[in-house]
Amino acid sequence: MSRPLRFIPEEGALVDITCRTIHSRYLLRPDPALNEIVLGVLGRAQRPHPVEISAFFVASNHYHILAWVPDAERMSEFMGYFQTNVAREVGRLRKWRDKIWSRRYEAIVISDEPAAQVDRLRYVLSNGVKEGLVARVEDWPGISLAENILNGKPVRGTWFNRTAEYRAKLRGEDFEPRHHATEETVEVSQLPCWRHLSPEMYRELVAGLVQEIEADAAAERKRTGREPLGAAAILRQHPHTCPNQSKKSPAPRFHAATKAAREALRQAYGLFLAAFREAAERLKGGDRAARFPNGCFPPGLPFVRA
Repeated sequence: MSRPLRFIPEEGALVDITCRTIHSRYLLRPDPALNEIVLGVLGRAQRPHPVEISAFFVASNHYHILAWVPDAERMSEFMGYFQTNVAREVGRLRKWRDKIWSRRYEAIVISDEPAAQVDRLRYVLSNGVKEGLVARVEDWPGISLAENILNGKPVRGTWFNRTAEYRAKLRGEDFEPRHHATEETVEVSQLPCWRHLSPEMYRELVAGLVQEIEADAAAERKRTGREPLGAAAILRQHPHTCPNQSKKSPAPRFHAATKAAREALRQAYGLFLAAFREAAERLKGGDRAARFPNGCFPPGLPFVRA
């Protein structure tokens, strides 16, 4: 089965980006070292490839990034930088010599409907709580944006310049572990549909979502009698361990609040796909002047900009 084309509407879009570790192993299991490094890479990736990040969450075996991107090229550059450097650092930290990611990342376009965007923000914030791992959003011991949004704290990590470290070793220099490290800050943006709100109002709305998430989880615990696993148990998991069961349901092509919005995105993608296939056939037949649609990656050719 062929992979779907990377598709971002010409005006840009909010996307839910996610990727799972190989075999769903707990290679991203939270601990202070991993949290610091991943946030450092995330902040560093925004420098050359700026995207508007509204939320993120790193579970033990997958992550979510909610980001507004102007086109597929910017998303590809940002994600290539992020995933490559996270994989290198995780492999080094976990002493894992195989690949880190199970497959290429999923990037699901979210409609511009406020209900759809708020629903995805709520979903990302609920990770860790909805699975019964922790009782409260702020109890998650790993990387989550909730606490920073609610308290207005900057999101900081550390970037370790491995190239500079390698060159220093070649010169025979001795240096401290953090000699070639720099602090990086993740630039966090408000949800596109809430960009017009003041920071105080935005925090109040996010706090309301968090309260809903925790109330729903408390009601579910009361119904089932199951207590959360707890942060201590999560931190005790070995990074090379696989879960007994892993969620493998197919991801939707788009996230939308209404059928009309979902159909509009499907039709736009259908036209994009048809134009791409027609141009690909012409190129295959020897027509080097075949015109590919804006916002795509033609086979063996540069990205097509509007």
